[in-house]
Amino acid sequence: MTFFLPTTVTQENVLQLEKEGLLNLANLRTIDCSALKDFDSTVLTVLLAWQKKLQADGQSLSIEHAPEKLKVLASVYGVSALLGL
Repeated sequence: MTFFLPTTVTQENVLQLEKEGLLNLANLRTIDCSALKDFDSTVLTVLLAWQKKLQADGQSLSIEHAPEKLKVLASVYGVSALLGL
């Protein structure tokens, strides 16, 4: 199953998004970023938190349709390899 990120991920909604994802852990194996347009580095924190939880359960995270800005942010913060970007 796939978990779809919303259009906006910022400080205002990142904690709620993280909780929603953890409640739907089975859907977190694939994250679809196609709707993601307005975001900041907080999106990386939620993706890393989900990745950590999945790895603890012996699973991994796959990110699809990552916008170029997300790839650049992940590179700047040194987490591209951790997120498979």
